[in-house]
Amino acid sequence: MGMRFTNLGSGSTGNATIVQCEDKAVLVDAGMSAKRLDELMRMQGVAGHEIDAILVTHEHSDHIKGLGAFARKFNVPIYANEATWGALERHVGQITAEQRVIMETGETVNFGSMRTTSYAISHDAAEPVGYVFEDDNVKLSLATDLGYVSDKVRRMIEDSDVLVLESNHDVNMLRMGRYPWNIKRRILSDVGHLSNEAAGEALCQLMTDRTKRVYLAHLSLDHNMMDLARMTVNEILENNGFFFKREEHPLRETYHDRPTAWDEVRRR
Repeated sequence: MGMRFTNLGSGSTGNATIVQCEDKAVLVDAGMSAKRLDELMRMQGVAGHEIDAILVTHEHSDHIKGLGAFARKFNVPIYANEATWGALERHVGQITAEQRVIMETGETVNFGSMRTTSYAISHDAAEPVGYVFEDDNVKLSLATDLGYVSDKVRRMIEDSDVLVLESNHDVNMLRMGRYPWNIKRRILSDVGHLSNEAAGEALCQLMTDRTKRVYLAHLSLDHNMMDLARMTVNEILENNGFFFKREEHPLRETYHDRPTAWDEVRRR
């Protein structure tokens, strides 16, 4: 089988992704209720007891809403750095010592044949991270909830076979939107979220001949639309010399209310 993944949901309504190799499966974040997570997983043919670990990016509720209940129900260990544990423990209820695993930022942990590395990102949380998965010489990178793509982040996620990248908002829609200015300022800041424009500019540095697919993720329901995100990102790529045949276009969608199809991460 190699490595494959499915995004169960993306955005402020809840975030979760399954990454699976031949003999292990991990859940990155658990931002929906445990019941909803179980439903979405079953839609993808995965049962809760098949999850070997939950990896936490940060403690915001749209990433940990169902974390405690799901971990208790299926006796799954939770991996997070110490600062994130300190911020989330009061929100997840009773977790056994065996389920509480410290995975410090920058550490690499193997789940079966998958080599999993966390890396620091810029977001208004205790110690937020993204994750890179490598297996059989292929690379999958997850990068959402980051105010900007730093040089360190770029070095971690560039040259991925498949990349899940935040494209949270259209700047003009956000500026004209209903949010109070303090929230707008937070979203637009270096510890907020990537705009469509920022995602496109980042991809100009991240994409190589190796990159086959890029999933635009964590779109705002109030200040973005998938068609707009794709158009903006694609225009920036084309303006920087990236042109694709229709059948080989790398941009893919994520959804706030349903999973993406399983994606087999393979080299050509």
